Amino acid sequence: MRVEEQTTVQASREAVWEFITDAANYRRFIAGITRWEVEGDKDRGLGARYTMRMRVGSAQVGGLIEVVEFDPPGDMAWNSITGLDQRGRWRVRERDDGRTTVTFRLSYQAPGGLLGTLSDRISSPMVRDNLRRSLENVKRQLEGDGAPPEPGAPLPARLVSAVGNQVHAARVFGGAGLIRPIRPDRLLRTGLALRRWGPTPAAGYEASAARYPDEPAIIDELGTLTFGEVQRRTNALAHALADAGVLEGQGVAVMCRNHRGFIETTVALSKIGANALYLNTAFAAPQLTEVVKREKPVGIVYDEEFAGLLEEAGHRRKRWVAWHDGGDTGDPTLDDLIEAGDPSGVVPPAEPGKAVILTSGTTGTPKGASRKQPDTLDPAVSILSRIPLQARESTMIAAPLFHSWGFAHFTLGLLLSSTYVLRRKFDPEATLALVAQHRCTNLPVVPVMIQRILELPEETLRRYDVSSLKAVPASGSALPGELAIRFMDQFGNILYNLYGSTEVAWATIATPEDLRATPGTAGRAPRGTVLKILDEDGLEVPAGQTGRIFVGNEMLFEGYTGGGSKDMVDGLMSTGDVGHLDEAGRLFVEGRDDEMIVSGGENVFPREVEDLLAKRDDIAEVAIIGVDDEKFGQRLKAFVVKKPKKKLSEDDVKSHVKSNLAGYKVPREVEFIEELPRNSTGKVLKRELAEA
Repeated sequence: MRVEEQTTVQASREAVWEFITDAANYRRFIAGITRWEVEGDKDRGLGARYTMRMRVGSAQVGGLIEVVEFDPPGDMAWNSITGLDQRGRWRVRERDDGRTTVTFRLSYQAPGGLLGTLSDRISSPMVRDNLRRSLENVKRQLEGDGAPPEPGAPLPARLVSAVGNQVHAARVFGGAGLIRPIRPDRLLRTGLALRRWGPTPAAGYEASAARYPDEPAIIDELGTLTFGEVQRRTNALAHALADAGVLEGQGVAVMCRNHRGFIETTVALSKIGANALYLNTAFAAPQLTEVVKREKPVGIVYDEEFAGLLEEAGHRRKRWVAWHDGGDTGDPTLDDLIEAGDPSGVVPPAEPGKAVILTSGTTGTPKGASRKQPDTLDPAVSILSRIPLQARESTMIAAPLFHSWGFAHFTLGLLLSSTYVLRRKFDPEATLALVAQHRCTNLPVVPVMIQRILELPEETLRRYDVSSLKAVPASGSALPGELAIRFMDQFGNILYNLYGSTEVAWATIATPEDLRATPGTAGRAPRGTVLKILDEDGLEVPAGQTGRIFVGNEMLFEGYTGGGSKDMVDGLMSTGDVGHLDEAGRLFVEGRDDEMIVSGGENVFPREVEDLLAKRDDIAEVAIIGVDDEKFGQRLKAFVVKKPKKKLSEDDVKSHVKSNLAGYKVPREVEFIEELPRNSTGKVLKRELAEA
């Protein structure tokens, strides 16, 4: 089990380092510590040894530990020599604003078997609470707060909370069909897989192959693969990649559309502990070259159609072709590697690999957002508690797998042993046809896909029986309230809107009931997620008042791979957006915090004006930006896409806004265009509009 917590301290990196590496301080700030003594003559640095004990529930755990990494002023790590098998790590990183981000990680191995698994699940929340309070104590000491270290909730309260979390998790997993009768031998193999690999893509197929070896795992344009076949193929691919020189901890770029090659590469990299860097299939060659030079992967797995785009980016790197149409790129294919590889089991790596997902690049150069594998199954509990996904059902992932939203459903499907139905390129009618053919119950999409489906003729929509669908989760860009209502009127109350970002994963989830009650809402924070609206001073604002959106959950990213992070306040991370909560705790996102337009001294967020205009039956799409104005500083400019055969003038647009919103929110300029520029996940590229 691995538990990690992070905070931001108003102190220099050097000051933080000096404090956390001084053994004399540990009894003062480590929560739950009952013993911390120096063993030998060396009190800090590489090779220093300490005897430590920490209280977890009613038990005392610990033993003799030794510092095995000491890199001032950034990283310190220790391993256990006696007692509980454990590893600890401090990571100290300087921020651009002068503050310091501090991360404290503790990994430990409980005894094997069912009791060990239960021990992990019960102890994890208490260990996490100790780490969180320890970081709060570091922050308090270094920022000059004279208050004593925070003791946290009394032990009985923490135990009640921990047990309550486990009961909630069991209820959610039971509802999702994850707790069901199973043959003892398969149950044993499933448990061993999870114990060996942790909650990783490798574990997903190890466990599913043990339980459902002959059932379909992936259905794509090449046919069907069973769980057993995927297991053997990814073993072979993992061995082949290792033989080709890909080592644990190294990165491999993946530029694939939605097909088996994406999944098999991801699982194989997980099995050897390599990091996967997911490249956006819509990027141009210069963007790809810039990203690859910065991230420095040792190899690239790509679809044949991208060979030209990756010519410079792939220079002097190992290259393998995932999807090919019979052409010859000169590079070996994944099928070649799988055929030559050893299909026997793979030895788990010492540390699990990471997934690096790129930001969309809509407001600048795409950044790599590194995210570790989750420590527990709590993230899955959060999603499954709001979206009714079920084990062993078919999921058509229409959202791009390289994007955080598509990848999230790939990850959830591993837990649920889902059958993935994939199509390389999105087509609205083909999507409905595949859902009907395979009786899919779940269809993760981005909002522009909903729009494209609703643009199909009525007779086309009626042609396909998609009544099997129980959930259509949408995310990746803003979901207009009017679009949500039209979709549910057509297909039923099966639409779920998740708001989040590449950096924070999720923040809120809107159920169909939320969307019906308050169209345009992003919903409420699920259990295990903290959501706050803060002002510029970091103080929480009341309901109805606009502020910056901050989120805390287990899946916050570790930072940009090129350096830097999002703003943090008391362990909560900024999403980069502004919004407000209503009295029921539902979130409404008003726009990017860097998109605010100041016109004539008044603050305007484009989202409000865009949502108003999008409700008109003669407007298909609209985007609002700010442009320079000598008199007002900035003025609003609207880019409008008219619906076919509709008549609409600039005055019609302006008068509609003036009749419904304040005068300073009326666009002073309206330009009619054929379509809005969008990236592959449907986000409008306002930068391109501004440059047009």
